[in-house]
Amino acid sequence: MKIKSATFVISNTDYLKCPKTDSPEYAFIGRSNVGKSSLINMLTNKTSLAKTSGKPGKTQLINHFLINDHWYLVDLPGYGWAQVSKKLKEDWQKMTQQYLTKRENLVNVFVLIDSRIPPQAIDLEFIHWMGENGIPFSIIFTKADKPGSKKILSNISTFKNELKKNWDELPPNFVSSSAQKVGQKEILDYIDQINQSL
Repeated sequence: MKIKSATFVISNTDYLKCPKTDSPEYAFIGRSNVGKSSLINMLTNKTSLAKTSGKPGKTQLINHFLINDHWYLVDLPGYGWAQVSKKLKEDWQKMTQQYLTKRENLVNVFVLIDSRIPPQAIDLEFIHWMGENGIPFSIIFTKADKPGSKKILSNISTFKNELKKNWDELPPNFVSSSAQKVGQKEILDYIDQINQSL
């Protein structure tokens, strides 16, 4: 699939204010500073569709982008460390969890994992929460700028082994590099396959 158009639609703090539509939605979420905005820009071939920042916590709202006039890409606030107040973190968590559990046309959530570091408890806990709530998801290992390096391969393998302790079958997973556009075709083709099956 090629993305021919990617248009910002709306940002809000309440899933009830999301676009009233039956179009399929694909949400992207990950720990703060995992490279989510850069990945979204890479997938859509836009340099500034999603706002990037060196400071974690840049995304603070539910952001909807209409792709090819057919499906929505949703940029969600990151979880984990960010230099914000405890109350704001709690507000983000409530807003995100309500969207993930109650948005009826959400068909897949891409959970982003930093491939450069060992498995983080917060990522594993979030994935388990997704499973407990029956939310369909896939995993994207980000920042694999040297995808063949022993460190990245080891981190990805270790992460999968951690999941296997609680999961009989692993979810679909992809390896990406926003800098080198690694994984762009595979991720977009996967979305296209789901859209075709709906």
